[in-house]
Amino acid sequence: MHEFDFVDRAQSNGEKYVLRSKLFGNDEVIPMWVADMDIATPACVMDAVRHRLDHPVVGYEIMRERAYDAQCEWVERHHGWPMRSEWLSYSPSVVASIGCAIRAFSEEGDEVIVQSPVYPPFYDMVRSNNRRLVLNPLTQNGSGEYRVDLEDLRAKITPKTKLLFLCSPHNPVGRVWSREELIALGNLCLQNGIVIISDEIHSDIVFPPNIHLPLASLSPEIGENTVTLLGPGKTFNMAGFSISTVAISSQGLRERYRAQQHKVHFGEGAVLSHVAFEAAYAQGEVWHAALINHLRANRDMIEQWCRLHPIIGFRKPQGSYLAWLDCRALKMGDRELRDFFVMEAGLGLSAGLSFGKEGSLFMRLNFAVAHEILERALEQLSQALKRNGHG
Repeated sequence: MHEFDFVDRAQSNGEKYVLRSKLFGNDEVIPMWVADMDIATPACVMDAVRHRLDHPVVGYEIMRERAYDAQCEWVERHHGWPMRSEWLSYSPSVVASIGCAIRAFSEEGDEVIVQSPVYPPFYDMVRSNNRRLVLNPLTQNGSGEYRVDLEDLRAKITPKTKLLFLCSPHNPVGRVWSREELIALGNLCLQNGIVIISDEIHSDIVFPPNIHLPLASLSPEIGENTVTLLGPGKTFNMAGFSISTVAISSQGLRERYRAQQHKVHFGEGAVLSHVAFEAAYAQGEVWHAALINHLRANRDMIEQWCRLHPIIGFRKPQGSYLAWLDCRALKMGDRELRDFFVMEAGLGLSAGLSFGKEGSLFMRLNFAVAHEILERALEQLSQALKRNGHG
């Protein structure tokens, strides 16, 4: 089987499948919501795990230094950042890392800036750790491209502002931030003593000519003020291994983070995760290149479909495998829009409102599927629009 052919996950206990009835009231919808891929995890990863299972003991193990080195080499090769293995800490997930960083670099009642619309756990982790959520909504220019609103950000900074969350590349809007945007944001936070938590989990899913620039790579000063969240989960479709890393070049920030990490005892993770992590970064190059081509073809398919159905707005994502569909012209409310996609089109998407009020009347579609599944989904949406007078 080719890695990008249809993969039947319906019997695998995959989250996006088993939760269909609970979330959509219907277990027949094509699930295109949670951000993992209906694409086979690379054979090099699965082969490495099988080989490790030939050993009769699966006990406590630590991450091999070679595994961290493999990630550092990948990041320098793909993104030009000479990340060092001693900067890295294991984490089971980006969300766990966010919670740990909030507690390490702020106190209860401090302010944390979140740029909406954005990945929902950003909001949840701020609130659940008793910090004050401050929104710095993204704006759209005349062509619909999202931008950071630096003037709004400046106006909202106070002495209590301790952290800013950056999503780079951005989930759900698909922006790959430019050097100028990142430097301006990084310097503003530096000037105001605000540590940046940069979620770069989608950094390897970027479509040429766009280039992902790790925030911490842009200057030594910005690097010393940045906590970078990375991992193989999105890149290689291996979120189920529950392994990611936190890169902190500043010794002072690193010590504060690791002190907090010690309190929650992440440990070193699981042996099979270590093996999968190392294999992905050391051997996944060819697979990754083919993946980008596959996803780019799917992205282009959506763009072509939207040209034929202009009532749904679409700006091609520069990064990620997530399509941010502008459904405002359908003149539906958020609940009505969600019901339309589920009941009329048979699609289980993420409602834009779940990413913040700025996502109202948008829908997020995960296009990391086989070509034929995307074709079927778009045809179902075409027929639903036609039945509702939008043909």
